Amino acid sequence: MLLSAAVAWEIALGKLAARPRLVAELVGRGGVELAMTVAHADAAGALPLHHRDPFDRILIAQAIAEGAALVSADPAMHAHEVPVVW
Repeated sequence: MLLSAAVAWEIALGKLAARPRLVAELVGRGGVELAMTVAHADAAGALPLHHRDPFDRILIAQAIAEGAALVSADPAMHAHEVPVVW
């Protein structure tokens, strides 16, 4: 399971309702930490403007670059060509 640093950031800022340090706990249980890279940022900037939230855009770009699915209840995520679970 890939765990984006962007999710930890969203939790820390109160943008995502989850207990603090959840991402770190999941990494400690065998999840793989996914840093935000320059390549991810460039890819996020090149995405169509279906979604304007910068955190969501980086998550979409990371999922595409890493060949991963997103776990999200946000229906706007389905506008991009990335598998969405939930």
